[in-house]
Amino acid sequence: MFAEFGTGQVFWSILWFTMFFIWIWLLIMVFSDIFRSHDLGGVSKAIWCIFVIVLPYLGVFVYLIARGHKMSEHAVEAAQAQDAAQKAYIQQAVATSGSPADELAKAAELKDKGLIDDTEFAAMKAKILGNA
Repeated sequence: MFAEFGTGQVFWSILWFTMFFIWIWLLIMVFSDIFRSHDLGGVSKAIWCIFVIVLPYLGVFVYLIARGHKMSEHAVEAAQAQDAAQKAYIQQAVATSGSPADELAKAAELKDKGLIDDTEFAAMKAKILGNA
């Protein structure tokens, strides 16, 4: 069975597989761009989807020509939104973890109120200073 595959047939098989993979990737990118476009209404999105499904090659190529510039803008907007969300999360995480001085002040306040004794305060102090 494998003896009938020549070098040319293997090359063509790899080429067709690569082209199929690229085609699937284009479809995924076009559909994802259609659904994340804020400037398209629901009817427009439905028409583009039907056009791409009914006439796939023509639909994808027309979409790339008509709205290709918007695809890069949408990708940049998504990346900026993700970056802003990550920065906000990091700032929030850093703000909630206080400095060792703040933690020592809280531990001293608990000791002054009588909620912890001297041994617990010493253990907390050692833990805070050990992590600093």
